[in-house]
Amino acid sequence: MEERDMTTVDHIIELRKRLIIIVVFFVLAVIVSFFLAGPLIQFLQVSEEARDLTLNAFRITDPFKILITVMMVLSIVMTSPIILYQVWAFISPGLYQKERTATLSYIPFIFFLFIGGVSFSYFVVFPFVINFMADLSSDLNIEQTIGINEYFDFLFQLTIPFGFVFQMPVVLLFLTRLGIITPMLLTKYRKYIYLILVVVADILTPPDIMSHVLVSLPLIILFEISILIARVGYKKYLKAEQKRQIEEQQALIDEMNIRQNESLPPQ
Repeated sequence: MEERDMTTVDHIIELRKRLIIIVVFFVLAVIVSFFLAGPLIQFLQVSEEARDLTLNAFRITDPFKILITVMMVLSIVMTSPIILYQVWAFISPGLYQKERTATLSYIPFIFFLFIGGVSFSYFVVFPFVINFMADLSSDLNIEQTIGINEYFDFLFQLTIPFGFVFQMPVVLLFLTRLGIITPMLLTKYRKYIYLILVVVADILTPPDIMSHVLVSLPLIILFEISILIARVGYKKYLKAEQKRQIEEQQALIDEMNIRQNESLPPQ
């Protein structure tokens, strides 16, 4: 019981240590974001995607709210590798050496895939959405008066989800390495997954066929790449399982030999 209580206390101390490290790096990221948020806000306002828009502040506090929002987003993105590493460091003692190495290698891919998804959404999807809305307003003879708060809310709501959608290769590889899914299963239900991806693309884009194709096609290609990556992960999973079974059989044989030797009468 004392050993169990001590183990629980050790876990709490370790968790506290990891949280302190995350908080320290997050505070540092907030400080850095304070200097980066202003130039980034200006860039997003004068970029090609927003060149024809006139952004307005309808409330006195809107500029401050935008500054804080952008600072928080930047801080979370900059701190995310530290957060992922600290989570890995906390759970890694319960993993085998190969599992620790494999899961640690996921962290850079998670970060860069997230940045890639956000970049794809901003430079490819976002311009089409803006142009579609502008053309629709013109056709309906509606003069748009866009608030800066609504503009950035819409920008984040459109780009951030793509960062998570682009995690598909890492998620499928992780599930394959655990043996939860197999490449054969993904191939079998490919057409249904295609349908889900098309629906997701339809949700994330305006009802414009070009925008829909520009989002659906990369998602399908990303899924096919994920299947190829999953095949590699599944082969490693099978090798690990085979090795584990051999080790278990060898341990069982050794145990039987020991018992047999102990049962022999002394000569």
